[in-house]
Amino acid sequence: MLNLFSFNLTFTEIGIILVVALLTGMAKTGVQGAGMLSVPMLATVFGGQLSSGVILPMLIIADVFGVWYYHRHASWQHLKILFPWAALGVIAGTVLGKFIDDSIFKLIMASTIMVSVVIMIWLERTNPDKVPKHKSFAIATGVAGGFTSMVGNLAGSVMSVYLLAVRLPKNVYIGTTAWFFLVVNWFKVPFHVFAWHTITWNTVLLDLLTLPMILLGAWLGILIVRQLTDKMYRWFIIIMTVIAAVGMLI
Repeated sequence: MLNLFSFNLTFTEIGIILVVALLTGMAKTGVQGAGMLSVPMLATVFGGQLSSGVILPMLIIADVFGVWYYHRHASWQHLKILFPWAALGVIAGTVLGKFIDDSIFKLIMASTIMVSVVIMIWLERTNPDKVPKHKSFAIATGVAGGFTSMVGNLAGSVMSVYLLAVRLPKNVYIGTTAWFFLVVNWFKVPFHVFAWHTITWNTVLLDLLTLPMILLGAWLGILIVRQLTDKMYRWFIIIMTVIAAVGMLI
């Protein structure tokens, strides 16, 4: 047992936190699904709601590297529609999240991911002309993305559905998600600090210790994504999302 910034952690729990940091770094440079795997892992250490606050500074640190590397490839046409509706989703998640216990949290998130997987596979196998292009699709994605991001930092699956649907190229997909989550995650900070009280100086200091693992993960993510074609990358996202859903249910 080791005391770190008021947290009494076993060496196993410290190992889990470091693995979560590695996966978070990988997720932000294109290995979609790795971040979703980290959510249930960290919940085993801190519980559902507290873990969402503990991981948020890690996500913000990793967001910076994702934006730095892929910032030129973002689709601002889509981001301008998503941002205001994602803000509404974050606010809704802040209010409703107080009434969601850990068991319901896991069920909601696992269900969200599995539904997303089904839609992703349908999108991959359907004619591109049948993909929904109406603005209401983007609005619904923004609200759902903001809500699931606030409640469980699991908006990755929701965003994957939308960005795969609009058939963005690999680098544009990564750059758009990087900018989306950088903005949304910073927007969530005051709600975690003042409404949920899940971000404190102690959680921030604990997260700063994981910086080397986040950097390593970001570098590994870049190396992995470079090896994949656009089609391979789309299926890679689907497979990683399935793994994340199974991890959430275990």
